[in-house]
Amino acid sequence: MTAPLLTRLVRTLARPVSESEGQRARLHLLDWLACVAGARQTAVAAAAHRAGPDVLERVAYLGNVLEMDDVHRRALLHPGPVIWPAALSAARETGGSMAMMLAGAVRGYEAMIAIGTMLDAHHYSLWHPTSTAGGPGAAAAAASIFGLDERQTVSALGHAASMAGGLWHMRHDDVMTKQLHVTRSALEGLWCARAARAGFTGPAAVLEGPQGLFAAMTQTPGPLLEPADWRICDVSFKPWAACRHAHPVIDCALELRARGALNPPFAIETYADALRFCDRPNPVTEVDAKFSLQHAVAVIADGREATPADFTPQAIASLAALRAEVTVREGADFSLRYPRHFGARLNGLELIDTRGDPERPLDRGGLIAKLAMLVDWGGLPATEAERAVALVLHGANVGDIIALLSDWTA
Repeated sequence: MTAPLLTRLVRTLARPVSESEGQRARLHLLDWLACVAGARQTAVAAAAHRAGPDVLERVAYLGNVLEMDDVHRRALLHPGPVIWPAALSAARETGGSMAMMLAGAVRGYEAMIAIGTMLDAHHYSLWHPTSTAGGPGAAAAAASIFGLDERQTVSALGHAASMAGGLWHMRHDDVMTKQLHVTRSALEGLWCARAARAGFTGPAAVLEGPQGLFAAMTQTPGPLLEPADWRICDVSFKPWAACRHAHPVIDCALELRARGALNPPFAIETYADALRFCDRPNPVTEVDAKFSLQHAVAVIADGREATPADFTPQAIASLAALRAEVTVREGADFSLRYPRHFGARLNGLELIDTRGDPERPLDRGGLIAKLAMLVDWGGLPATEAERAVALVLHGANVGDIIALLSDWTA
């Protein structure tokens, strides 16, 4: 008899995490810290400070505010802002080492992405996968750091999957619900792992069962894939402050600009989901602008670099004429490749993958430059970027990273 999906998944999580994956996890931790630093002066940060007395709860609200958090293409979700608050919290609670914390994070990424890749297009049309798959991912990270056995870990993931949720409707209003989705997933996964550690048993077949997650939230769920490598190595970094669906167009625009060939009118072809999420010719808010293909092209055509400053109300107002020069339509070839590849065509220039994807990686230097930019945007001194690099890439003390976050959000 075939074991339930969560049991099979948990057995794959038990394999050793090598030094190579640990080093990769350090890069993702640094990237998440950059996103937190850049968001520290936002309205979300002010609300988080009032809502979260604990530093790791406060920062859990901040990791995806700027739309620069890491992303897995096939799973269509953002692991970093969910996994790191849970992993750091579990390590703080147990006094776990940096190596234990990093290994737990790798397993959290693995579980979150594995579940995300089983969710289908119907799910993505209504549900926020970072939220629905995030809880089990955070539970897996915490369970690893807590040292739970197989049955306890299955229970932790089963609890979290049984409470999965997060509707996309929040995209239709200028609200902070997306940040609540992320924070709930991180804290709920941690809580579920604690419950499993205490002896609370959970359902192993909650994904595929007759009244389980797939039955409730999908039409054609996919299989549990078991790749040879840890999935954290397939996660993309985001160099620009916009929805990932806008990044292929930004990449094309930057290439055309470098050639001296970015001239209006601008004709975009891309995959259907990019249009579904980001066809917004007349953005009003910062969130609108970050989810606007038209604004993305206008930003680059105006000589900007798609940093957070380029999506403010002032930038929105100043780029109206350039946005009016942009037309968008679906390119069937891009839709066929999606979600394995995020691509676009702009004025005839085609890119299949975008900067930050594994095929076109953002290297360590690029991540450090992103950190420096976001530390500055968040109003911190440049020395804080140097401090973060030293603690994350070379340090061995989880407490030092928590102290850094405490200083940033005090």
